[in-house]
Amino acid sequence: MRRILYILPVLFFMSCATIKAPKKEFRGVWIATVANIDWPKNPNDDVAKKKQDFIEILDFYQKMNFNAAIVQVRTAGDALYPTDLAPWSRYLTAEEGSAPEEFQEPLKWMIEETHARGMEFHAWLNPYRATVSLDTTLLSKNHDYYLHPDWIVTYGNKNYYNPGLPEVRAKFNKIIEELVTNYEVDAIHFDDYFYPYKVEGETFDDAETFSTYGLEGQSLQDWRRSNVDSLVQNVHQTIKKHKPWVQFGISPFGVWKNNSTDPMGSETKAGQTTYEDLYADPLLWVQKGWLDYLAPQVYWSMEYPVASHKIITSWWNQHTPNTNLYIGNGTYKIRNNADKAWNKKNEIPKQLNMARELDHVDGNIFFSAKSLIGQHEKVNAKLIKRYYRFPSENPGPLNKVQRDVQLPAIRSVQQNQQIIEICISHTDTIPRFINLYNYQKGNYQLIGKEYLSESETEGCYQFQLTKKQLRNNFQINISDAFGNESAMKQLNIN
Repeated sequence: MRRILYILPVLFFMSCATIKAPKKEFRGVWIATVANIDWPKNPNDDVAKKKQDFIEILDFYQKMNFNAAIVQVRTAGDALYPTDLAPWSRYLTAEEGSAPEEFQEPLKWMIEETHARGMEFHAWLNPYRATVSLDTTLLSKNHDYYLHPDWIVTYGNKNYYNPGLPEVRAKFNKIIEELVTNYEVDAIHFDDYFYPYKVEGETFDDAETFSTYGLEGQSLQDWRRSNVDSLVQNVHQTIKKHKPWVQFGISPFGVWKNNSTDPMGSETKAGQTTYEDLYADPLLWVQKGWLDYLAPQVYWSMEYPVASHKIITSWWNQHTPNTNLYIGNGTYKIRNNADKAWNKKNEIPKQLNMARELDHVDGNIFFSAKSLIGQHEKVNAKLIKRYYRFPSENPGPLNKVQRDVQLPAIRSVQQNQQIIEICISHTDTIPRFINLYNYQKGNYQLIGKEYLSESETEGCYQFQLTKKQLRNNFQINISDAFGNESAMKQLNIN
């Protein structure tokens, strides 16, 4: 018994050491709009209900100290914002092409609400999915299916944009340019749908396009990959041309290649792979510096035999050290999957623990938003207590520009019970956050952060604190969109 009592504190110390939060850590959640997975819950809901439901998602993850919402703003040739480049999404308005009543700028509103909670807004787009089914009667006459039928390839039970056409890539580039210039997004985000997942017995009919644009001696497979490469490179250039601080991230399918087809591949037996079946080469994109972050979807349990989370995460950690690497976690599988490992409340905590142990993993993204809200309370409690107890700084873009960030001027500081309100003004042209720290025993602990708008140089920000935090000294600074920080400034509370 004495030996057991002696060992327990050691084990406790070791477990705490493995889950200590890094200073910068990406904590994101995917908010899917396609098929109304997360939001809106029903396209026929009135505006007040839609807003209430979106705020409920944000509030839940703000309390979990998440720092980014990845919101799907284009699902299949449509848009959840006003644009001449695509019809309104029926997932927002119930009828494609029909503008939402009393909700003229939903994207602008979503960005403002996300920023108001100290979280980044990443605009998530699906580049090549043109329709989600073959029922084209649901489409607006302004959909590309009707405007540019020569751009469309029917495959399986969906229609796709043909990635081999320069016109397709050019239009998508315009879509990105419009988003980046017109909206205060923090990042552009693509998911895993490039060329479609294989459908047995069917052929993706791009032979004519290949004969027109393929290079001499180039294989069909290499040509397809080069088309996706061109899209990624062009989008990266467009973003950085207009706003160098806006990030570009992609979330590929979790398995690059199995080692049965390439010794460099992972020790997995995935039925399809990113490189060979989706014609996407994220290793090249990282090597070329076209991405600020990579977020492979590793939606399997730690020991899943065919594709182990442990093996795949370790593989990406080893092969993509030169980017911000975030791991996509399948929280939607908790108590909802044939793999019994997901019935255990420790599955996601074990995955987070592993991510923090690896040298090149910089955070996690959960799919999808609804998966934890109102359920799995024991899992949520463990996440908050052991992993997300305090806020974390967001990783910055890879093309970090070193610049001086001036200290903000503090106009006033007021305390009302456990709420501190700080009013500041600043001179920075691309601010990102005001950061509040507890300072004790020579260490700074981030305890709160609020988003600073690009268009406003002054404002008041409220922080809800614990009684213990109120007993310590406070310091603030501001950070810019590249991740540069001003010096610290001590607060005197009135």
